[in-house]
Amino acid sequence: MSVQPPVIDQFINYLRFERHFSQYTARCYGADLRQYAEYLGQDQPSEPVALGLTSIPSSFEPVATQEPDVQQKMIGADTASVRQFLTHLDSFGYSPATTARKIATLRSFYKWMLKLEMVVSNPMVLIRTPKQTKTLPKAMTVDQVDKLLGIPNCQDTLGSRDRAILETLYSTGVRVSELVALCRNDLDQGEQTMRVRGKGKKERIVPLGSHALAAIRHYMVMLEPDPRFKALREQSLTDQNIPLFINKNGGRLSSRSVRRKLDKYLKMADLDISISPHTLRHSFATHLLDNGADLRSVQELLGHQSLSTTQIYTHLSSMRMRVAYDHAHPRAS
Repeated sequence: MSVQPPVIDQFINYLRFERHFSQYTARCYGADLRQYAEYLGQDQPSEPVALGLTSIPSSFEPVATQEPDVQQKMIGADTASVRQFLTHLDSFGYSPATTARKIATLRSFYKWMLKLEMVVSNPMVLIRTPKQTKTLPKAMTVDQVDKLLGIPNCQDTLGSRDRAILETLYSTGVRVSELVALCRNDLDQGEQTMRVRGKGKKERIVPLGSHALAAIRHYMVMLEPDPRFKALREQSLTDQNIPLFINKNGGRLSSRSVRRKLDKYLKMADLDISISPHTLRHSFATHLLDNGADLRSVQELLGHQSLSTTQIYTHLSSMRMRVAYDHAHPRAS
């Protein structure tokens, strides 16, 4: 038995520290490559690594493979080898989206190796990504958003925090990972803006609506006299680089905690439990376009690198306009 091929660790470090991928995304890439290495290193590979959040290792500890020369097999693989691996994946019934992600992992991996001259050719050049069914993002109606935002108890410190969180998600369209990374010094109350650190550690300034700003101010007022957060108040006297949204122990709130809080309020509001923090981001973009915002501005607000990523919201907005037209126009049908 030998440890995980060092080239995988090198690639993951490249993603984390040069490309600034999130730890979770890098772990997904690592899991895909370990599965690929296992396939190349064994005549009869075992059940592949599951890629659910709870099944991905929390660190990049080397894992055992059966062949000492598996790294050389990865370096020497040709297009036929990759196609054989993809055929092997078919036997496990992966969805086209999952297969496409694994292909994307291998494409990035071999592109990186080619750049470092570790391989003389890229075996992924002739590999095509399977077609996927395009699904439009779900968006809430304005009435549904209003109903949700009215649920948290603002007379309680943590309830006021939850109201501020929901208001901020809808007001700015930030990702939940961006939300929990916010610090107090990212908030500019005078300019009514927030500094957001997005994917690849790219920063952007986003406007903050008056309702969201009022909710944040109320939350901070409620936080001030609460005896549970005395240590946090003392820290804030000398350090503004502390979390904006905290948990009940005064530490930084996690993305998973935000999801749990949202689930609770969705049930209380009798709304669709499948709504996620990202649905609020979709709703933010859709409602802007519904009310005349231009696509380029929405792209910048969302922090999308490519305009094509933002364009999917135009389809959703068009669908909503069609529904409104069919419902309201006397000669629509």
